[in-house]
Amino acid sequence: MTRALERGATVHLPVAVLRAVLRWGDPPGAGRGGPGLDLSALLLDAGGRVRSQGDFVFYNQPRHPTGLVRRLPRRRDAEGRRETVEAELGRLDAGVRRVVLAASADGGFAGVRGARLLLHDAAAPAPAPVLALLALAPGEGETAVVCGELRRAAGGWDFRAGGAGYTGGLPALAASYGIAPAGRAPSSPPAGTPPVRAAAPGPPPHATDGAAPSYGYPQPDPAFTLPPQGPQFLN
Repeated sequence: MTRALERGATVHLPVAVLRAVLRWGDPPGAGRGGPGLDLSALLLDAGGRVRSQGDFVFYNQPRHPTGLVRRLPRRRDAEGRRETVEAELGRLDAGVRRVVLAASADGGFAGVRGARLLLHDAAAPAPAPVLALLALAPGEGETAVVCGELRRAAGGWDFRAGGAGYTGGLPALAASYGIAPAGRAPSSPPAGTPPVRAAAPGPPPHATDGAAPSYGYPQPDPAFTLPPQGPQFLN
């Protein structure tokens, strides 16, 4: 049975491979030119920070250096559009304590219809059942929002629904977890400092529905070599 989550609710996910799907519909009359959303993941250490740029999985870096967290190509079907992130939770190294799932929209969420996050057991036979569903409700002017956090727990991982919203888009959200703008070194805020909500420059144009990706802010860490198999070959 699918569990509908409210903000702040926690659900246990005894799964080895999680598939998180962000779904939304276009406003009436928008056709293929409706608003586009992006689903990103940040892998955090015990201090709530990324360990390197490689821990930020987003549209310009769709695969973690280990290959264990990856974005799949955006799809469109009769229900609307969807963005997908898969995470092999059972194989992540012990240094990863939390995985943040975040949604962002370059032009804001106004006009986005029925945005929701669905969590599936990716290892289950198709069609994978929906374990939990979270309806997104970004605040006015917000262009990025934390959908929730996966946290290590006994016997698997917990998912805590909801989180901070940002008016500065994905760059502002990423900066709050230690991703610095291009050309700037990341800084460590004092312990207990909450994620910032200050406005920041918006993200660059990027690939949607099969378009070629751009390579703007922030850049992947050049020290990493990504696996040769891309997300297009994953089931």
